Amino acid sequence: MNTSLVVIPTYNEVESIGSLLDSLSTLAVDVLVIDDGSPDGTAQVCIAHGIEVITRSGKMGLGNAYRTGFAIALERGYTNVIEMDADGSHRVEDLKTMMEWIGTSELLIGSRWVADGAIENWSKFREYLSKGANTYANLLLSLDVKDTTSGFRIYNVQLLKRMGISTIKSEGYCFQIEMTRRAIACGGSVGEIPITFIERAQGQSKMSAAIALEAVLRITSWGLLRLIGR
Repeated sequence: MNTSLVVIPTYNEVESIGSLLDSLSTLAVDVLVIDDGSPDGTAQVCIAHGIEVITRSGKMGLGNAYRTGFAIALERGYTNVIEMDADGSHRVEDLKTMMEWIGTSELLIGSRWVADGAIENWSKFREYLSKGANTYANLLLSLDVKDTTSGFRIYNVQLLKRMGISTIKSEGYCFQIEMTRRAIACGGSVGEIPITFIERAQGQSKMSAAIALEAVLRITSWGLLRLIGR
């Protein structure tokens, strides 16, 4: 068993997951896929690569998938847990760089918005939306993190234990903001490593109006609670 576990949530990622798993095989990591019953054969591709797959009966959300993966990592005694997208947006070469920084912070975030971070193949609207969400989260929550919404992360398991991950409620991309907020509230140290984020070339984005609305409502409610000292 390696000391680091990569947790990858999937739903209909058959076009991209195989190449990602091939690239990850060059690193000293174990991989766990949490698949929400993909009808396109995503789980079968993972199994053919010799990867452990937890298959659920339907779409249960990003947050639920990561909570499941974190719990398994804690139970099995891993030292670090890595979050990574299945669609090829997160480069394995960037993960290799991030892993060189393990031990410097309890939470390492692969950041698009720090110096030397970059994005490829995004529209200006998508870029402004992401930057706006991060600005809004930092304004209301005073997180002092450039990329609160990044899903490319390495957690030390001792931090996850302090965070009480079973009580994290967010399901969509707001999950990353809630995890950042909780990590800081628990005294966790946070470091941001520049990455190049590449917009998916295959498959469809999971972003929706409902996911965006969840983020706005939760960030606003947390900001109000912070304002009144709760």
